[in-house]
Amino acid sequence: MSEKSRVWKRNEIDSPCIQICVIHPTERICTGCYRSIDEIGAWSKFSDDERAEIMAELPDRAPRLKKRRGGRAARLK
Repeated sequence: MSEKSRVWKRNEIDSPCIQICVIHPTERICTGCYRSIDEIGAWSKFSDDERAEIMAELPDRAPRLKKRRGGRAARLK
């Protein structure tokens, strides 16, 4: 392969971000990726192993945002 035909690629940091960046008011985690504010802020400074460890924990955080708040019935009380 010639030098001209090679595609330049940046070494991107693995991230679970799906660009739905809203922090849940009580759980204090992002509703899109389930990371905490601190994890999001320090993401680029974490090692590959630290990011992998956090990413492995994220699926377990999803149910924390699925709790029902009561809807109309709760507002009428």
